[in-house]
Amino acid sequence: MIDVVLCVPSCEGPIRKALEVAGVSPAVASSGRLAEVGALEPASGFAGAVINAAGFPFNDAMNLCRQLRHRTTSVGPIILLVDHYQLDDLTFREDLFDDFVVGPFDVSELATRLRHRLRRAGNESVAARVVHGDLAMNLETYQATIAGRVMDLTYMEYELLRFLATNPQRVFTRETLLSRVWGYEYYGGARTVDVHVRRLRAKLGEEHAHLIQTVRSVGYRFGVPEREEEG
Repeated sequence: MIDVVLCVPSCEGPIRKALEVAGVSPAVASSGRLAEVGALEPASGFAGAVINAAGFPFNDAMNLCRQLRHRTTSVGPIILLVDHYQLDDLTFREDLFDDFVVGPFDVSELATRLRHRLRRAGNESVAARVVHGDLAMNLETYQATIAGRVMDLTYMEYELLRFLATNPQRVFTRETLLSRVWGYEYYGGARTVDVHVRRLRAKLGEEHAHLIQTVRSVGYRFGVPEREEEG
């Protein structure tokens, strides 16, 4: 049975994808009222909660966190999503949530934090792996295998492969990959992405190199089953 995570006030885009990667299912309470939350709650209770404080008034988000903390039935770990300008408002409210993520929300980061918190809370059923055909990635041990063969990856090769694999079929420009994988302060240039993609394809092997697909004049995507284009 898939664990259910409460999402308020919505679960769209990277938030929904992160829950899919973490191996849990969302229950969306658009108003955040406890009556609505209770009506959505499964018999086994919520495994956790993702509260998007950037999606409705901040004080309402904090009040909801406080109410969830004081419920008779625990909702599990609470992950708070915030904008940069809301960070100062978190001071002295740290007891109301277990972790927070600052927007723009990255699928890999949110999935990793959610999975980590759920497992710390004793939930062993959440996904710790990403699997696409012969490719399997253990997100806790940083190990990747292809057709059962362990891949010898550098840290950044692994991070690039993980980012692409957790966002299958989406096309990313080289500049986006630089900012999302290497960080906004990295100035290595687009060639850095090309070099790492070339190395990843070599390590995937000829049979699986097509998992990282070149989209001409744009960038790269993951998971295309056929070699429509060669990078």
